[in-house]
Amino acid sequence: MKSLPDNATLLIIDLQMAIEDPRWRADGPRNNPQAERNVAALLTAWRWHKRPIVHIRHDSTEPDSAYRPDRPSHAFKPEAMPLPDECVFGKSVNSAFIGTMLDDWLRNKKIETLVVAGVITNNSVETTVRHAGNLGYDVRLVQDATFTFAKRDWSGHLRSAQEVHDLSLANLSGEYATITDTAAILATIA
Repeated sequence: MKSLPDNATLLIIDLQMAIEDPRWRADGPRNNPQAERNVAALLTAWRWHKRPIVHIRHDSTEPDSAYRPDRPSHAFKPEAMPLPDECVFGKSVNSAFIGTMLDDWLRNKKIETLVVAGVITNNSVETTVRHAGNLGYDVRLVQDATFTFAKRDWSGHLRSAQEVHDLSLANLSGEYATITDTAAILATIA
């Protein structure tokens, strides 16, 4: 994997307490139980090296969503808690680029490389990565710092969280992003 520029930005998507809502696990457990630990390791490295960090927060407008700003579950998970000087963008749709100033913020800082972690692999992560790729960003998706849940496919067959995750990664690999892991990313900035 090619090295990361000094201003490669760590983009953490929707890692909020809402992801613990039992509704997400209706069809089975999630994959990558170590994802939060990996996000914390990435954050520690980015902070140590004083690299840019952006936290994306989902601000749902859906009446029953655990991601609504008026719910306690709207808070960031402890492993992904932003520091006061770190950038936070709130979004109300899947892509972190829609209805936010994210693209302007990145371009004003001449940032071209994004290292992406967060949730849900096949939802906001995939949508944001596709959008970033289409905008011309060099995206590195950290597959073991993201996770998803089991889901029924269009034919009604239950797919495990790992299957859903792997298919999403396959959709993104090459055209939209370079798929990588925490160890490889940390090695590029050590």
